[in-house]
Parts: sequence; C-alpha cells; structure tokens
Amino acid sequence: MLLKNESDLAGMKKASEAVALTLKEMVSYAKPGMSTLELDEYGRTLLEKFGAKSAPYLTYKFPGWTCISIRNEFCHGIPSKNKILQEGDLVNIDVSAELDGFWSDNGASFVLGNDINRHQPLVEASKEILKKAISSIKGGVRISEIGYLIETEAKKRGYKVIKNLTGHGVGRSLHEEPHEIANFKDKSNREFFKKNSVVAVETFIATHSTFAIPQKDGWTMIGNLGGYMAQHEHTLVVTDSEPIILTEMNGIWE
Repeated sequence: MLLKNESDLAGMKKASEAVALTLKEMVSYAKPGMSTLELDEYGRTLLEKFGAKSAPYLTYKFPGWTCISIRNEFCHGIPSKNKILQEGDLVNIDVSAELDGFWSDNGASFVLGNDINRHQPLVEASKEILKKAISSIKGGVRISEIGYLIETEAKKRGYKVIKNLTGHGVGRSLHEEPHEIANFKDKSNREFFKKNSVVAVETFIATHSTFAIPQKDGWTMIGNLGGYMAQHEHTLVVTDSEPIILTEMNGIWE
C-alpha cells in the first residue's frame, strides 16, 4: 500500500507491533520436546491479545495461526502435534496478521538450543544480508537491484538463493503490489521502490537448492536439491532515505 496520511502509518505501526512481538515471544518460547502445534497455539494467544487475526488463515485458509517450518522444511510448515522440536533444529517462524484493516508480515529462522548441526552460519548470513538489503532501499531504487545485492552477498558467503519465493507489497492485504521482490536480479522486473509504499522484504538463503518444491500436504515446501534454508523478513516503509522498519522490535538483529 501507499501511505496517504498519519492514520495509515499509525495503523501499520499497530499491526506491525502485533506480529513483531508475537514472533519475538514465539522464538523465546520454543523449546526442545515441544510440538509445533503447541508453539502455534502460543502464537495464537499472543495475536489474540493484540486483537489481531492470522493473515494466512484469512487469506488462504492456512491450517494454523502461523507458519512453522523445521529442519529441512523451507517454509509454510503446518503446525502439528506430531512435529516435535529437537535440540539444534533449524526453525523458521513466519507471523503475519491483520489488525483493524492493516496487514503486516515478518519472519525469522533460528537454531534451537545448541548449534549441534552447524546451522548458525546460515542463519547469520540471512540476517546480515537482509540488513544490507534493507539499508539500500529507498524511493527510486530498482527492485531488481536489491535482488542482485541479495544474491551477490549470498554467493560471497558460499550460499544460494531461492528463486521462486519472494518478498512483496503489504498493507491493506497480505500480498499487494509490488508482487515480487526477488532474491536475484530479475531482469524482467522493471519496477522501482516507491516512496511511502509498504513492503515486506525477505531473504531466502539456502545451502544447496535454488527452488522450493511443494509437498503432499499442499503447503510445506522443501528444496529441489535438498539442504537447508534460512529466512528473515521485515515489513517497512520506503522513504527518500533510510526505510522505516515497522517490525524492528522483533529483535532479529539483536
């Protein structure tokens, strides 16, 4: 969406606070031995305290309040009592919600407990690349140039990017224009970031794969060549200089 007034900005800040603090608390709450369904239920109680509703459920009837992906799952993992968190797991939580007509989105990958499987370098790369990408966004910057930056930074660190998962516009619905903020230089995308627009920018940094493939449940995605993926996401307002990061309180850079 394009922010038209202070009321729009206030609405986006309120929705973003709900998803950011929910994500932060869910990351802290996650423990080995817990099911992803239990973690999702905790997220539900947090969102409901804000008066927020699950965006993936409202938009797509997703079977959960949040998306929780573990181990080799890349994204859109369905919360389940049969999926049990284990020490050293690579976990991704994506929290998006609607509040009073405004929609916001954020996500984070993290290592649960001790890094016995050596996933932390991948997680750190995703965090660092997102920070660098966001700091380069302002009105008039070509969207594909940010994708080029993300892929270049990933390659420097020995990683790949997923090419069929993208960031997107957000605000009055979960997915708006621009519909694709890719993690590579998409030469067919001639769009520019617009001042006062609200976008969800996210990294999809992978060890082996370049595409995410849907599984039998119709939601969960894994890599076409296996391996692991880390994702981090912020919702922000584009300005003439540094963006306003609406979900900064999720603490992914702390």
